[in-house]
Amino acid sequence: MSAEVGLSGLAAASALGRGADAQLAGVLSGTAAFGPVRRFDVAGRRVRVAATLPDAGSLLDELADVTARACREAGLDPEARADTPLLLAVHAFPDAPRLSARPRPNAADLAAMLASRVGLGQVSRVYTSACVSASTAVADAAASISRGRAERIVVAAGYLVEPDQFALFDTGRALATDGAVRPFSAGRTGLLLGDAVAAVVLEPAVAIERRGGRVLARLAGWGRAGDAYHAVRPHPSGHGMATAIDAALHRAGVPAGALAYVNAHGTGTSFSDAAEAAALHRALGPSARRVPVSSTKAAHGHALAASGLLELVVTVLALRAGLLPVNAGFLAPDEACELDVILDGPRPMAGEYALSLNAAFGGANTALVVRAA
Repeated sequence: MSAEVGLSGLAAASALGRGADAQLAGVLSGTAAFGPVRRFDVAGRRVRVAATLPDAGSLLDELADVTARACREAGLDPEARADTPLLLAVHAFPDAPRLSARPRPNAADLAAMLASRVGLGQVSRVYTSACVSASTAVADAAASISRGRAERIVVAAGYLVEPDQFALFDTGRALATDGAVRPFSAGRTGLLLGDAVAAVVLEPAVAIERRGGRVLARLAGWGRAGDAYHAVRPHPSGHGMATAIDAALHRAGVPAGALAYVNAHGTGTSFSDAAEAAALHRALGPSARRVPVSSTKAAHGHALAASGLLELVVTVLALRAGLLPVNAGFLAPDEACELDVILDGPRPMAGEYALSLNAAFGGANTALVVRAA
């Protein structure tokens, strides 16, 4: 029999601020955290805006801070940490070019340094699969725990806006030219990048309760699928994402009508948002017009490899607060995105299940079903 997977600790930082309270306050207010990029020179760029932490340290330092905080919230003492594996989702080791070591360290070295810094037992895997990196890591961790292959796993993820990816997205004309991310809205012009570092501790829910810990939320289901339609564009019908949603709902054992919220991938790009709306209609049927939807990327930006984990944390926080995040930046309805988008202010949550979605170049898609504790 599969074990129910619970979250016993979480921590996050983004341009919305540091800590859980800052993340929740930011997404509920719908106030976007975008501003001029001052971390590196953007004078020659079309777009010069991102959502960045003004006092961000190195990625390793930031990851160590959130991972340690998540472990403390979960009540993990040094002995428990030493028996806990780490799964890390990152784009790369951004500090490597500034280091004198040869060969220069890579993402696996970053993971080893993080595990050593926080006192975790080992690095089980490093994920560099673009924008589904973190959500894939969560799904793998949940599968291992539910099948009894691991007693506890820490999943961490991080991305700090840096010049290489910024240049690639700007040159590819993917960044919003009006300085705002407008998911599912008419007049949307693209995405904007944002900082994010986050960590969660996953364990069997019964084990958390047995030791007197607090189950923050339950990871009820997960699904993954690929459509391989195009190098950067999703399938217009949303086939891959719909398949991932179907799998997650099936694993969770809940019907589409039980969903009370969807934290959408919602990048604010024309093709992606329309395909995601199509996927929701394909997977949820008539419920797609009723379930409340928002994309918190409109507030904290797109954190690439770390997006899935920050958005999972935000979804858990919203469940616990009983309030649903605002879809910031919305101008007017788009007939290609006929969804119940949350506007004007946070909406009371009417149910216990939420869905967090992510997609990546190459047609990769993930879906995570979260249940209130």
